[in-house]
Amino acid sequence: MGTLGAGDIPAGVLNPMRVLVSQPAGSTAAVIDGIGRTGRLVTSAALFLTFALVSLATAPLAFLKVLATGLAAGILVDAFVVRSLLVPALVSLFGRWNWILPAPLGRLLRIRARPT
Repeated sequence: MGTLGAGDIPAGVLNPMRVLVSQPAGSTAAVIDGIGRTGRLVTSAALFLTFALVSLATAPLAFLKVLATGLAAGILVDAFVVRSLLVPALVSLFGRWNWILPAPLGRLLRIRARPT
């Protein structure tokens, strides 16, 4: 999931869902609205990077072709399978449990628990 960066899933995709999940509509409505707000941005960024890497794959060096093709395939899978299908499905499946940080893990990460 790190092809587009480790921080963009929480910042770009999950934060709108977290804001909306506290409203009475629940997690399913939050997932629909969150993906609706961020889906175009994630898709366009993935396509931009894919086209850049595909153009890099036309280089004469064999290792560069393999590297660029592999990265482009990884970005496409990340954008269209992970971010468009798996993340929303898991957020809907876990519901409120998706936003709960266990106390031992919070102490390990040195994060104070916020009341929900």
